[in-house]
Amino acid sequence: MKKSKSIAQYPYIVWSIIFIVVPLFLILYFSFTNSGGAFTLENYEKLFQPNYMKVFYNSVKLAAISTVLCLILGYPIAYILSKLDPKYRTLLMLLLIVPMWMNFLLRTYAWMSIIGRNGIINTILKAIGLPTMNILYTDTAVVLGMIYNFLPFMVISIYTVLIKIDQNVIKAAADLGANKFVIFRRIIFPLSIPGVMSGITMVFMPAVSTFVISKLLGGGQYMLIGNLIELQFTTVGDRYFGSAISILMMVIILISMAILSKYEDKDEKEGGGILW
Repeated sequence: MKKSKSIAQYPYIVWSIIFIVVPLFLILYFSFTNSGGAFTLENYEKLFQPNYMKVFYNSVKLAAISTVLCLILGYPIAYILSKLDPKYRTLLMLLLIVPMWMNFLLRTYAWMSIIGRNGIINTILKAIGLPTMNILYTDTAVVLGMIYNFLPFMVISIYTVLIKIDQNVIKAAADLGANKFVIFRRIIFPLSIPGVMSGITMVFMPAVSTFVISKLLGGGQYMLIGNLIELQFTTVGDRYFGSAISILMMVIILISMAILSKYEDKDEKEGGGILW
């Protein structure tokens, strides 16, 4: 039995080596070499030039803003869904997930027709006699695109934790005289922290590395980390510098995940003493 299980693992091991380990090794190798194949740190030294540091700053800034807004919008949505009757809850969750079945590129293109100069929003504003807004090709457009595409990840992460909270704990708190605000502050929110941390991770990571949203809604005027990597590999042809950027982004993501995981573990350990 054990032998058959070990044999069954081989295809997954081979798959992981070919499509995960080997590509990572190649990226790491190219990041420390030049066109002649010699070892060099020039690719990493180049990263700390002011123009590239500005790209990193803008990427983290827009990703952080999008993540915070997704949390502000996503938590109430997830909380409301968790309190609904199961049959309505399932239907609304389906409506939330259905847009994710559509191609990511098409969803982003749709926002161009909504916030464009002659888009739906400006058409409505003209119709009611209000001045139009220039949203497309701005930071606001990029943030809106990120929120629209990544908000479901935040909602689902928090929702899956909220529906697992033991209702007997909430009833016990109510019997002891706690009002709804105290119950939320002392019980529901602390117990939902793992979902919040998971949602932050699932939103921030793709947001900081996206290139489609900034390219379409930002009109190419807003260079983010993802755009910089794409530019190096597809246009400039500098796979060595592109690999160095990729490695740096991987390090940033791993550090962010480690920090969030640390806080998540801390909240889970303290969860047992919430009522006290």
